[in-house]
Amino acid sequence: MGKRKKSSRKPQGPRRNDPLPTVFTCLFCNHERSVIVKLDKKAGVGYLDCKVCGQKFQCPVNYLDAAVDVYSAWVDAADAVAQEAEASAKAASYSNSRSTGGRPAASNRRAADIDEDDEDDDRGYGGSGVEVDDDDYD
Repeated sequence: MGKRKKSSRKPQGPRRNDPLPTVFTCLFCNHERSVIVKLDKKAGVGYLDCKVCGQKFQCPVNYLDAAVDVYSAWVDAADAVAQEAEASAKAASYSNSRSTGGRPAASNRRAADIDEDDEDDDRGYGGSGVEVDDDDYD
């Protein structure tokens, strides 16, 4: 016994991919479709510019990069700057707390207490767990 003969289909052409976006939302002013990305692959530079707030960014690109890659590099760079600013603010508050007699500022006391508790407790959860209540409720 042979297999069933499949109906013949006409070969389909290659599938068209949707083009990647070149217009994005600004991280700083939150306007949609205000950031335009341009790639100069000959020079190896990607340019990003916000039409509303005037934010600009440049990064190196290669022949494989697209506008999305320049935008993601901008997001990563903005996150790195924010983390550095947070770390420097934390260091400044630490130096201010040392000048106030070694006591952390009122806003940082709670965070300092939590950090100290975490350092002391290496065992993990030390509670008694879930207790069973066998009393019947009428």
